[in-house]
Amino acid sequence: MAKYDYDLFVIGAGSGGVRAARLAAMSGAKVAVAEEDRVGGTCVIRGCVPKKFMVYAAEFAHHFKTAKGYGWTIDGATFDWPTFLAEKDKEIARLSGIYVRNLQNAGAELAHGKARLVDAHTVEIDKVGRRTADKILISTGGQAWQPTEIPGAELGITSKEAFHLTELPKRIVIAGGGYIAVEFAGIFNGLGVDTTLVYRGPNILRGFDDDVRSHVTEEIEKRGVKVVLGAQHASIEKTSTGLLHKFTDGHETESDVLMWAVGRRPYVQGLGLETAGVELNEAGAIKVDDYSRTTATNIWAVGDVTDRINLTPVAIREAAAFAETEFYDRPTRFDHDMVASAVFSQPPIGSVGLSEADARHQFGKLDIYLSRQRPMKYTFSGSEERALLKLVVDSATERVLGCHVVGPDAPEIIQMAAIAIKMGVTKTQWDSTCAVHPTLAEELVTMREKYVPMGLGQVA
Repeated sequence: MAKYDYDLFVIGAGSGGVRAARLAAMSGAKVAVAEEDRVGGTCVIRGCVPKKFMVYAAEFAHHFKTAKGYGWTIDGATFDWPTFLAEKDKEIARLSGIYVRNLQNAGAELAHGKARLVDAHTVEIDKVGRRTADKILISTGGQAWQPTEIPGAELGITSKEAFHLTELPKRIVIAGGGYIAVEFAGIFNGLGVDTTLVYRGPNILRGFDDDVRSHVTEEIEKRGVKVVLGAQHASIEKTSTGLLHKFTDGHETESDVLMWAVGRRPYVQGLGLETAGVELNEAGAIKVDDYSRTTATNIWAVGDVTDRINLTPVAIREAAAFAETEFYDRPTRFDHDMVASAVFSQPPIGSVGLSEADARHQFGKLDIYLSRQRPMKYTFSGSEERALLKLVVDSATERVLGCHVVGPDAPEIIQMAAIAIKMGVTKTQWDSTCAVHPTLAEELVTMREKYVPMGLGQVA
C-alpha cells in the first residue's frame, strides 16, 4: 500500500504547474493538480495571451494611418468592443481546454478548488477534502494589487478587470510605470480612449536601459498617450461626471476609469505555508534554492510565486528543471542569466542582457553602439516615429553584454539576438554576420561607430 495518495501534488494550474505535472505524470508518477480558478493561470486567462490580442486590436488604428500613405483609402473604420471581447473569450476558453486535456492525456488528475497545506505532506482542497503526497509543488503565481491607504483607491480596477470591461471608457487614467501600465496605455490609446499614464518616478519602465526608457516615453507620447511623471495620487473621488483624481503636486484630472498597474505580488495568501515550514523572503515570495526547493525539504515552488524572473517561459523552464531533477534523475537547474524579455508597448520593446548602467557597475569600461532611425514602413506616412537599437559591449573582452531594441517587430528580433548573447558572442563575431536587407534588424550587425553622448567628445 502506497504511503501517500500521490507522488506529486501541484498547487496551481498555470503554465509552470501544468508543465511540471505533465512531465512528472509522463514519467509514471501519480500526479494531481489543484486549481481554484480556470486552468491556464495568469498568462492564458488574464495576462500575456488576452493582452496580446488587445494589442493586436489596438494596433489597427496605427496601421490604418500608415496605410493611407501607401494609397489605401480607409473610410468609416470603427471598432466594436463587445465583438472583440466575445472572440477573445472564445479563444481563451479554447486554450484553457487544451491545458485541461494535456493534463488528462498525461495521466494527471485535476481538482477544482483552493488548496492549502495542512502539513508538509498533506493538502486540503475546498469541496474535495484532504490528500497526501510525497512531493508538493507550489505554482500559484502572482496577483495584481492596489493601494489601500489612498482615499478612493477602491474605485479603481486592475489588469484583471481590464480584460472584462463591459464597455470602453472615453477617458482612462493608468497609475504605474511598469510594463503592464505601458502596455495597457498603448492598448486603450489605440482603441480611441483618452489615455493618461501617471507614474511617481522620474521615468517609466524602471529596470530597463535608460535610453530605452526615455525613447519609449517619447514615442508613446507621439501616439497620443499623456505621460505624467513625478506624480502620485492623493485621492480619488466619484463625481457626477466621472472620477476626480487629485495628485500630491496639486494637479487634478478627471476620467471614467482608473486602472491601478502599480505592481504584482506573489500569491501566497491562505496557502498554509507556515504549517509546512515553507518560509518567505523579504519580498514576501517563497524562498527557494537553485533547484526551486523551499525550506521544506519535500516542497518546491516555481514561477511568479518565487519572484525570481516573472515571465511565463521562465516558470515553464523552472518547472521542467524540477521534473527532470525529481522524476527523471537528471539534476537540472534553470540558468536565470541572460533571459530575454519583451514589452508589447506601442512601439514594442525587445531586451536581453544588461542595461548600460548595470553593465558599467559590473564591468567598468564599455563600448556602446546606438542607432535611432525611422522604420522603413513609415517612409510614406509622414510618421515621426523612430526606432532605437542599442548594443552594450565589454571593452576588455568585446563580449556583447546587452541588446535593446524599440520598434516594429522588436520582440521577434530579440529572440534570435538572445541566442547569440547567451552563448557569449563577441562584437567581432556579431559583426561577421551578414545583414538581411532591407530590415530593421540589419542595423544591429552594421553598427561600427562607438556611441558617445553629445557633449562628451563625439556627436552621435
